[in-house]
Amino acid sequence: MKAFLLAAIAGALFAIGLTVGGMTLPAKVIGFLDVGGAWDPQLAFVMAGAIAVYALLLRVVRRRAAPLIADRFHWPTARAIDLRLAGGAALFGVGWGLSGYCPGPALASLGGGAPSAIVFVAAMIGGSALGRAVARAPR
Repeated sequence: MKAFLLAAIAGALFAIGLTVGGMTLPAKVIGFLDVGGAWDPQLAFVMAGAIAVYALLLRVVRRRAAPLIADRFHWPTARAIDLRLAGGAALFGVGWGLSGYCPGPALASLGGGAPSAIVFVAAMIGGSALGRAVARAPR
């Protein structure tokens, strides 16, 4: 129960941060990505702030022997840049650029009932299911 409560608090804090930072507004995100037109640099400051906080906290967390509510950390071990990683990154970027949503802000936008967020999340779930099915298919 403690882990669930902490995860819920972290998720709510993340959603609030995304909303306050403007990341749940597709028009603002598309304006940021439109470097050849009416570029809106505001999200660069939001991202720089988020990266700075993450970098500082990562240094603190890496010094700990174990997390607060688990027996061990689950750090990523994969280091290779392969076709799956590059393809996934490209698909993510194209989806973000076309829709103005990435998964976190889209989920946060569901709370407001934005129709575009509902469509995006439905497509994201369908795409995830399709990706799993393709990965499990015999070769």
